[in-house]
Amino acid sequence: MKFRSKMTDVGCLNHFTRVVNTIAKLNKTCILRLTPDNLYFVLSGKVANGGVSMWCELLQVNFFDEYQIEGVSPDANEICLEVAPDNLSRALKTAQTAKSVKIKLTKKHCPCLTIAAELPSLSSVSRVVTHDIPVEVIPRRLWHDFKEPTMPDFDVSIYLPPLKTMKNVVDRMKNLSNYLVIEANLSGEMNLKIETDLVSVTTHFKDLGNPPWGDDASQSKSQSRDLEAMAYTRVDIRKLQQFLAGQQVNPSKAMCNIVHKRIVHLILLHEDVSLQYFIPAVA
Repeated sequence: MKFRSKMTDVGCLNHFTRVVNTIAKLNKTCILRLTPDNLYFVLSGKVANGGVSMWCELLQVNFFDEYQIEGVSPDANEICLEVAPDNLSRALKTAQTAKSVKIKLTKKHCPCLTIAAELPSLSSVSRVVTHDIPVEVIPRRLWHDFKEPTMPDFDVSIYLPPLKTMKNVVDRMKNLSNYLVIEANLSGEMNLKIETDLVSVTTHFKDLGNPPWGDDASQSKSQSRDLEAMAYTRVDIRKLQQFLAGQQVNPSKAMCNIVHKRIVHLILLHEDVSLQYFIPAVA
């Protein structure tokens, strides 16, 4: 297996760093899946056990000037690595002013992602800062756990309000309860609710709009649904807060699909990044 890449554009480096920073806020470890055309950051939590899951897809040509990969075999030209995104984030922070950044898979005391940042220098001698980030190579027999999740058969899909506004609301609600109800309908209305023995608080959002999914099979349940009827899911408020607090993708579109009483599926879309985040219901 071989992997090497190079970034020289400061804008691309900063954008890639923001994506990694977002991933680092969501979990301590994740899977980095490398293919000839894309990079994927994958968190495959067991939803049935209350775990969140995530799928973040980046088109490599929009970030890297050079990108070469030789996978485990000609018929499986991929590499899957378990990595601590916080380590990757810290390494990239030191490279924000770099003239170029090289990332390659190396074998040191263990498999590593080696990040070499060439920093500006007043002399003719270049300054290179190198970080070796330990990774674990995922064997091919386990790859089936890290494929793109299927779109859930949702009851309601709605555009999210401004994420900063939503974050401020959730931050305040977190002080009152550990759980939050997200509900929405097909008339562009969304509510964030907490209910305890002592207090009941609801924040209303209107005129958000509902995404046109066309003939997508995932919309089958919602096509005949009453436009005013609310679909809702009760979730762990900390998981939603964690998602909103770490978000640095600056999406052009942010959407939420609700599977009634089962799951909240959050989608952030940027022109060259897509991020899906699944929060399961709690009883």
